[in-house]
Amino acid sequence: MNIPHDGRPRRTMRALWPDYRTLWRWHFMAGLLCLPFVAFLSLTGSIYLFRPQIDDLIDWRYEHLATRDDMAPPSRVVAVALSAVPGSHLLAYELPRTSHSAVRVIVTRGGDAMRIYVDPHSLAIMKQVSEEQRFERIIFNLHGQLLLGNAGSMIVEMVASWTMVLVVTGLCLWWPRGRTGQRGGVAYPRLATGGRTRLRDLHAVTGAWLSIFVVLFLASGLPWSFVWGHALQSVEKTIGSITAVQEWEIGHVPARNMIAGTGDAPVAMDAMPGMKDMPGMDMPPPPTAGQHVDAAALDRVVPVGAALGLRYPVLVTPPPLAGQPWRVRSDTQDRPRRMTVDVSADGHVVGRDTFADRPVVDRVIGYGVAAHEGQLFGMANQILNLVVALGLLGMSIAALLLWVRRRPPGHIGVPASLPDGRVGGAAMACIVVMGIILPELGVALLTIAALSAVMKAGKGRS
Repeated sequence: MNIPHDGRPRRTMRALWPDYRTLWRWHFMAGLLCLPFVAFLSLTGSIYLFRPQIDDLIDWRYEHLATRDDMAPPSRVVAVALSAVPGSHLLAYELPRTSHSAVRVIVTRGGDAMRIYVDPHSLAIMKQVSEEQRFERIIFNLHGQLLLGNAGSMIVEMVASWTMVLVVTGLCLWWPRGRTGQRGGVAYPRLATGGRTRLRDLHAVTGAWLSIFVVLFLASGLPWSFVWGHALQSVEKTIGSITAVQEWEIGHVPARNMIAGTGDAPVAMDAMPGMKDMPGMDMPPPPTAGQHVDAAALDRVVPVGAALGLRYPVLVTPPPLAGQPWRVRSDTQDRPRRMTVDVSADGHVVGRDTFADRPVVDRVIGYGVAAHEGQLFGMANQILNLVVALGLLGMSIAALLLWVRRRPPGHIGVPASLPDGRVGGAAMACIVVMGIILPELGVALLTIAALSAVMKAGKGRS
């Protein structure tokens, strides 16, 4: 007895998802936009991963001073640093890591923060450097903002959004439809085949294995971005869970603001017409550091801060207003280990703010940022992130070689669309959700849809 095959389930599934050519076109065009930036961000991110080791190498000589008993009190060290930069104000005193370390005093003048290295024994000025010109700061701004400020942050956010599209479409293209039991080209690359097949497998299989890590990378980087970060800040402010001091940067923030303990830059808002009036954009100004430091209070607060055992680096910042407590703050990249302690001028602890005291959203972001920077679980975190970054770089190179080999001479080589190119209901729902979660992607998709409609209308009239 022959039972007729019912093809309705298969037809239903086909109606939900886009056809292969449509997926390939979206993946190709997203790749043209993203891959140069992905390769660049992979390189700069790989460097920034090892910021602690690089900082230690740069500052090696300032961590190996000869030890003597005649160490000057903090107030004298600060006085020497302030005299080295006439007209400056104390921004922060960084606790020395060991008895062999030079003291770093951070002062501000004219909106710029300067780091002064002082020998605590001889009171000699060993080095002066602008915080914005430190190697780690340059790499940070290069990686997150392309050295273009908030405009660069928005470009990186757009790239991150379209990279999400790359991941989703890439997984759909990699999925082994009708290749049950086949592992080559799915679970591992077929390296022995050579040519285009090997390049395709290196690109696709590597991407499939790294996809979850790439998504986590992208998601943990979004709170830094200008549009998404401020949108999150606005939501937090609306529901009343925003913290007084934000511990990650949104877009371009001057180094002095982060050192002072203000997580955003009101100057950037004022510089952009209309942005200041948007919800969540009315950030408080940074604390004003005083030129006349209470020397006795500083000498009492620093030993108290040193005895707290906070994770290095530890910053001691003066009160913004007279009568308020000094602040001792761990600025470690491992954000779950951070703590802020308020110390009165007479040397008594009057308040603490630990990571556990922060709202749930801020704690989730703190874990994500620490993992993104490779500082959540030590060297293993750095190595894992490096493997992912190098994998992304390798995928980008393989994709470039594939494109160069297959594109027609003199043409970009965008795959042609089919007249009945299918998008599918499930795919459309996915697009809508991603457009809402990623606002820059949503705006780009609406723009593309509008341009496509205009072009189709023009063809119809012609």
